[in-house]
Amino acid sequence: MEPGNGTQISEFLLLGLSQALELQPLIFGLFLSMYLVTVLGNLLIILAVSSDSHLHMPMYFFLSNLSLVDICFTSITIPKMLWNIQAQSKVITYEGCITQMYFYTLFAVLDNFILTVMAYDRFVAICHPLYYMVIMNPRLCGLLVLVSWIMSGLNSLLQSVMVSQLSFCTDFEIAHYFCEIQQVFQLACSDTFLNNMVIYFAAVLLGGGPLAGILYSYSKILSSICGIPSAQGKYKAFSTCASHLWVVSLFYGTILGVYLSSAATIVEEHLRPELSLICSSLFSIALTAQLFLIM
Repeated sequence: MEPGNGTQISEFLLLGLSQALELQPLIFGLFLSMYLVTVLGNLLIILAVSSDSHLHMPMYFFLSNLSLVDICFTSITIPKMLWNIQAQSKVITYEGCITQMYFYTLFAVLDNFILTVMAYDRFVAICHPLYYMVIMNPRLCGLLVLVSWIMSGLNSLLQSVMVSQLSFCTDFEIAHYFCEIQQVFQLACSDTFLNNMVIYFAAVLLGGGPLAGILYSYSKILSSICGIPSAQGKYKAFSTCASHLWVVSLFYGTILGVYLSSAATIVEEHLRPELSLICSSLFSIALTAQLFLIM
């Protein structure tokens, strides 16, 4: 790919969170600890689900898949940032930047899809309990996860290919600790109108669609719970989906808080990555709580 000044692009510079040298140890320790919480918490879930035959059920199958995606999602960006801080380097290769954007988009969208699949699973379990094992059979569960991977992968591939067609000038500094796609757009010399339209369309289709599915599922779940005569029955039914609802609230609440706040520009430039990692860490805590509260 040829940039606007006729030189071959070989690398970008990730400016990170702060240029102050005295803050680097603090940033390193903070992000390392949150990353370890995320990875270890989700590995615990995967290990528990795979080792206990009583947990070989659709809900825990989706739960372990979400844990795997959560590990991959944070591992795309955080290790590179920690390495750059330790090595006192800001460099990421052009190929590495495109690869990071691909997988970051892949796992972000996949997180969204699996949360939607889990909402459907809770809908069937509460609204159609007698047919739960018939409807949520292993074939359907595997198919739902496979379709989620395929759709997420195709979207990420499209986004990455379109970014690779852009031309860049002389400014290769990215004001993040990872290759965030909108930041890369700002460095391009060529027109990014089509790229932005594709991103907005994908956000509506792949973000709004699953959110609508989750809201529909929970509207039916709440309606069914309200129809249960005993308070104990209502509590038991609600407890089976409370943690998932919490995770969904964290996921979409963080996104809405970042992108729809009145200070969106400031938040996007300085807090979006941090909020993503914090939210992922909270995912681990919420999912671990769900696993052991329901066991």
